[in-house]
Amino acid sequence: MARAISPCIFCQIAGSSNSTPLLHSDDKVVAFKDINPSAFRHYLVVPVEHIPTVNDLQRRNEDYTLVSHMINVGETLLRRDAPQSNQYRFGFHQPPFNHLHLHCFALPFIPRWKQLKYMSLGPLGGFIEAEKLLEKIKPLSPIPP
Repeated sequence: MARAISPCIFCQIAGSSNSTPLLHSDDKVVAFKDINPSAFRHYLVVPVEHIPTVNDLQRRNEDYTLVSHMINVGETLLRRDAPQSNQYRFGFHQPPFNHLHLHCFALPFIPRWKQLKYMSLGPLGGFIEAEKLLEKIKPLSPIPP
């Protein structure tokens, strides 16, 4: 499936065409601090490839592996940078957004009311926990090792 190509701030960051300091970079994703943090630590993990929203992900190995990798990168960064935090949270906004991105939180939310931005609204959208998204896009055939 061909992905839409459009210039956006996350594409610029992933392409290293701006000055955002990266916490992690590889051939699939980049990670950096959220410019308006909502928690003790708040990072974003963004695919290098422009993928508009969670609705563009399908039940296929490629998408499942990408989202799993995004979560692993976020977990690694938070465990490194906020080992004292006793709760981590990972999830995605559901549309409308213009570039898929994983929010990685070391809680608590600061200030506390910001947790409202990251609540699921069920069929209306809102926020989807990363593990729920993985369940939704898990391929029907086994994933090769």
